[in-house]
Amino acid sequence: MHVLSSRILLRPTDPERSRRFYGETLGLAVYREFGTGPERGTVYFLGGGFFELSGRAATTPPEPELRLWLQVADVHAAREELRGTDARVLREPVTEPWGLIEMWLADPDGVRIAVVEVPEGHPLRYRP
Repeated sequence: MHVLSSRILLRPTDPERSRRFYGETLGLAVYREFGTGPERGTVYFLGGGFFELSGRAATTPPEPELRLWLQVADVHAAREELRGTDARVLREPVTEPWGLIEMWLADPDGVRIAVVEVPEGHPLRYRP
C-alpha cells in the first residue's frame, strides 16, 4: 500500500465549540473547509499531517481511545501561549524518563492531547 496522505478524524459533540478550541485556543491553521451549517467539516494543518473535525458525535468523549500528539519547538512557550485561554491543562510540562518534555491537555470533549518537545540530543532528532 502506498499512502499519499493521511489525517485524523474527530466527530465532536459540539462542532462549533471544538472549532473554537482547535482554531482559536490552539491556533491550528485551516487547510480547508467543506459543507455548510454547524456540522460542516474543517480540516486543520497538523504539522506534517491533517486533523479533520466533521459531523457530530452522540457521546462524550467521542473517541475515548483517541489521543493527539503535537510536537512543538518549545513546550514551555506553548504553555505560556495557552495561559488565560479555555485550554484545560491536565498536566504541566514535565521531562519524562524517556527524555521528552510533555504537557497534557484535554479538548472540550475530553480528548487527551500531548504537547511534546523533543530536546536537543534526544534520539528522535536523529535518523540512523
